[in-house]
Amino acid sequence: MEEKKRAVKKSWREKGWYDIIAPPMFGNAKIGETLASDSSQLIGRVFETTLGDLIEDFSKSHIKLYFQVKGVEEGRALTSFISHDMARDYIRSQIRRRATRISDISTVTTQDGYRLRVSAIITTLRRVQSSQLEAIRRDMRKVVAARAGERTFDQFVQEVVLGKLSADLYKEAKKYCPVKRVEVWKTKVLAGPA
Repeated sequence: MEEKKRAVKKSWREKGWYDIIAPPMFGNAKIGETLASDSSQLIGRVFETTLGDLIEDFSKSHIKLYFQVKGVEEGRALTSFISHDMARDYIRSQIRRRATRISDISTVTTQDGYRLRVSAIITTLRRVQSSQLEAIRRDMRKVVAARAGERTFDQFVQEVVLGKLSADLYKEAKKYCPVKRVEVWKTKVLAGPA
């Protein structure tokens, strides 16, 4: 009878520490550290951090960023941005009684060929009519598509995460009704340049 060979598991002492580095659009900031016995094990791993931790601004701690390791150089795991979203509690706290929540999801392409799904939400101060709702939603799509088409992937992601796109959407929406808050609460990279 043959003996089964046991898989040899490396102890943590044999593993090395790797710094996880954010992409250049976030200033190559250090996201954290991780252990791995071989650098190839890191490729494809996804790490989560908050914008608050990344730029050291506690008021942005509800914005979660997701990065995927695409390569390893000299003990540094280099990442690329894959998505962002906001804490559910934060989104829930924005919605009040007698207000309307207008959400929209659009798929857009940046100037350099990245395809992203962008989810935005507008909270009004009072209830709005369906004609206003449709007009706001139509303008939201136009603004998001236009901004994406005029910007590179890096520029567009920065505008989304830092709130510039939300400010542009706010300007459009307030033409129709009083607006309380606008958030681009979720993005996801669907595909890179062909």
